[in-house]
Amino acid sequence: MTSIAAQQPVPFRPQAAAVQMVASWLIAFGVFLSGFVISEPAPYELLMVVQVALWFLLGLKISRAVAPLLALLLTFNVGGMLSLTVLRDIVTDQVLYVAVSIFLAITAVFYAAIIEDRHQRLKLIFQAWVAAAVITGMLGILGYFHAFPGAEIFTRYDRAMGAFQDPNVFGPFLVAPTLYLMYGLLTGRLVDAPLRIVGILIITFAVFLSFSRAAWGLFLFSALALVFIMLLKERTNAFRLKILMLSLAAVALIVLALVIALQFEKVRDLFLARTQLVQDYDGGHLGRFARHRLGFEMAMERPFGIGPMMFSKIFPEDEHNIWLKSLMTYGWLGFVSYVTMILWTFSMGFRYLLRDRPWQPYLMMSWIVLVGHMLIGNVIDTDHWRHFYLVLGIVWGCGALEWRHQRQIRQNAA
Repeated sequence: MTSIAAQQPVPFRPQAAAVQMVASWLIAFGVFLSGFVISEPAPYELLMVVQVALWFLLGLKISRAVAPLLALLLTFNVGGMLSLTVLRDIVTDQVLYVAVSIFLAITAVFYAAIIEDRHQRLKLIFQAWVAAAVITGMLGILGYFHAFPGAEIFTRYDRAMGAFQDPNVFGPFLVAPTLYLMYGLLTGRLVDAPLRIVGILIITFAVFLSFSRAAWGLFLFSALALVFIMLLKERTNAFRLKILMLSLAAVALIVLALVIALQFEKVRDLFLARTQLVQDYDGGHLGRFARHRLGFEMAMERPFGIGPMMFSKIFPEDEHNIWLKSLMTYGWLGFVSYVTMILWTFSMGFRYLLRDRPWQPYLMMSWIVLVGHMLIGNVIDTDHWRHFYLVLGIVWGCGALEWRHQRQIRQNAA
């Protein structure tokens, strides 16, 4: 039986509503700034440090549904701190590396908590992400073609990198916003389609010009997975026909853009070089794959790891493998925590993937991108990618919303 108190209307407090709106816009602005990391500390770090501290000081709570994420990330970073103890001489950069790891872990928990607090923030988060992707993508494109003096600041090794420090981070950052635009194109109004198509073309071209094989693979996997899951969820023939027609049109536009881009000799030569499955630095002596094998053998003898930023001092390059990176930088404790967190996140997202909820589209897109990052993590290091921790927080935030929703159903049935 519903209590009298529960039937009372909730009073409208304009001041509280205004504060909530400003707070949500600040969150969105933080997400927007994550697309501009030319130097460190970036404006993203400065804003997020202040914002996270204020939110938790003003009463943002970590629920039982989000607490496991906090515990796993803390354990992961305890492993990182323990790895410092094996070093003879600790330099500032190594301490800073561990500090950044702790900061990013806190941001993941923060995103999960603020999404659980108010699921409407998901739309703002993705819109801000799209805005950042379009702008940084355009910077990467303009930089690649040297469209203005000094434009080369947005490239590296003749590859577009936008307002990032590495094309291999720039490309994957653009994938989630592309999925958001694709989802809106498939489910939204026809009048909004032209803007979404322009956004998709800009971002897709930027991903291509990053010449990151990991980004290309992530983009292709994520786009196909989105269409497949939507076909599973929406079973009407009319909707399936719409998806089929729009998907074919999108493929045709992307192929056309690719053909045009390959008319430029510079683009064509680099594309042909990057499409080789195994590069010299992959399969050569002490190449990527050889380093992986030797690194895993070394990890069996080093339970605390070898310390942050030490792998590249022993071998020609960094680990380029997130699982090996976890072992080398965070030790066995960090590795077990990381694998547990990834598997937990994967299974939680999979369980809730097709449930009809207001937050389902955002969970679906974030889960797809997370799975894609699990796959490319075998050939690239995703440890300090800011957008990865954002994706992680979104999946856990949506999981917490589902947990709260199920608890309310049980309470109403009691």
